[in-house]
Amino acid sequence: MNLKQKIGPGVLAAAPTTNEELTQALRSFATHNLDLLIIDGGDGTVRDVISAAAAIFGESLPPLALLPSGKTNALALDLGVPLGWSVESAIAAHTIGQVQTRRPIEVSRDGETPLRGFIFGAGGFVMATEFAQRTHRFGAIDGLAVGLSLIGAVAQTCLGGSHNRWRLGDRVEIFNHATGETSVRDFYLLLGSTLSRLPLGIKPLGKARAGFDVLAVDAPPRLLPLSACAVVMGREGGWLERLGYHHSHNVPPVRLTLQQGYILDGEQFPGGTIELRTGTPIRFVTP
Repeated sequence: MNLKQKIGPGVLAAAPTTNEELTQALRSFATHNLDLLIIDGGDGTVRDVISAAAAIFGESLPPLALLPSGKTNALALDLGVPLGWSVESAIAAHTIGQVQTRRPIEVSRDGETPLRGFIFGAGGFVMATEFAQRTHRFGAIDGLAVGLSLIGAVAQTCLGGSHNRWRLGDRVEIFNHATGETSVRDFYLLLGSTLSRLPLGIKPLGKARAGFDVLAVDAPPRLLPLSACAVVMGREGGWLERLGYHHSHNVPPVRLTLQQGYILDGEQFPGGTIELRTGTPIRFVTP
């Protein structure tokens, strides 16, 4: 971040490179009664900031503004924030009250600070993200990387045999807080988000509703090439449901035990037992 170009009168700045430095910077900012907190980065940076800020600001978290500059900027896309948006533009938008709210996904486990983000995935989504990160190294970003990762995931699954690791999926234990019941399922893919729009205009979560939307695909996936096309176009229910492509909307809090890891906003985290729920709404200043 070039602070000399982006910082003006009345604007505090920090460029932390570790989580410890980020926490220190946010604690310092919290003493100044901020009107606006501007984040220069992509989805991963936003995840780190809102995860750390919750314990520091609590209910006093100011509105946030994004300057999308990461390799994935799905949240900025959903909010309609363009690449190249400036500090000055964000401040001007805040002045006239141009604000939207989004509820993050909150992922918690015993003894750890909860994480907050907007796109959660497990099973094949973990391997697809690994593939996307390889495309990043070749310069593909945002929608192109997402597209390449989806194509790669489908190809790897279809071309492999019955014991292909893509087809086997991840065994997931699900505890339903409402009923107190526990079930165990093998999922090829779990994908969830609270965003209204995803990159490339794909709609794997079906028709977006308010709250936490989830797609769960049974392992091994059936009729994958045909089903994948229908799913990314926003189809749900009917023959897709019968084939094991399950959509859920406004999902209540749930406890998952994952044998493998999970992805939150582009970064992989260890498996084990986690709690998933929608968090407190966050205000975002937008164009």
